[in-house]
Amino acid sequence: MSQTITFGEVLMRISPRGNRKFIQSNTVEFFFGGTELNVGISIANFGGNVKHITCISNDFIGNTALAYLNKFDLDTTAIVRSDRPLGVYFLEVGAVMRPSCISYNRSHSAFSEIIPDMVDWDKALKNGSWFHWTGITPALTKGSFETLREGLKLAKEKGWCVSADPTYRSGLWKYGVDPKEALTELLHCSTIFIGGINEMNEVLDTDFGYSNEEFIEASKMLIDKFPSIVKVFDKIRTSINSSWHKIRARMWNGHKFFETEDFDITHIVDRIGTGDAFAAGLVYGLQNFDGDTKDTMAMKFASAACALKHTYVGDVNYSNTDEVMRIIEGNITGRFNR
Repeated sequence: MSQTITFGEVLMRISPRGNRKFIQSNTVEFFFGGTELNVGISIANFGGNVKHITCISNDFIGNTALAYLNKFDLDTTAIVRSDRPLGVYFLEVGAVMRPSCISYNRSHSAFSEIIPDMVDWDKALKNGSWFHWTGITPALTKGSFETLREGLKLAKEKGWCVSADPTYRSGLWKYGVDPKEALTELLHCSTIFIGGINEMNEVLDTDFGYSNEEFIEASKMLIDKFPSIVKVFDKIRTSINSSWHKIRARMWNGHKFFETEDFDITHIVDRIGTGDAFAAGLVYGLQNFDGDTKDTMAMKFASAACALKHTYVGDVNYSNTDEVMRIIEGNITGRFNR
């Protein structure tokens, strides 16, 4: 089985239990995650073969993170170590009308010092066929951008499928590179676009609205600008409050538009990593479904995976393929499996 490659920072998340704020709690719990890692672990839980490439601390925290990755049978042979600490973020989980709050401590993390010479891309990509990247990694440092760019160029030369989730967060781009120029360069190496109107407006310098008609027009313009991109997928989130969201998805695959029905998530356990679960479900679905319904089934699988992630504490979607398929088939009662 060929590998899916993910590349990005591994972070430790620290949170008070439940929906408490730090000031009202004397105990915390920790989880490991990171945008691309979350995607990789989820694909592995579906049965995929995944290699995650990163730089982690050379201490007992880094060892613990490595053991966590190995627990999901991720290939960790291309991970490098650093004397810098693992990146950390702090999360207070909101409820109802109170939003969640995040504070990052990653500026001098192990991953922040990664440069192209630290990754042997020829060796790392030897057994792969798919590369997934997000806009978080190139936004962190010049080194992480350049390292990702080297990997994507080689994947493009090999004729791989490359899925791009070019999440744009303006607060991250602080090292002097123009975000639009950087993302444009990386998108020219990509074949699948996973993003909404905001991401397309950013790279196209447009102001499309959120209607299906404008989504189709934006997708057509995106494909015209980036001829290597053949399909565009978008996850739509409707927030009633912090505890109740609705999720659906839509796509334009160059000739056909399709939209799923809403999944109504009336009690959110944990929102972190839900977009990553969507991307993982989509990548897995595009790799494993066949026939004329391949794209639509992949999107339904991605939406169901995203919905299920809202029910797990932590950054990672622990659902397997059978559990996702049961949701697609309409089994959403939550009754006991005996």
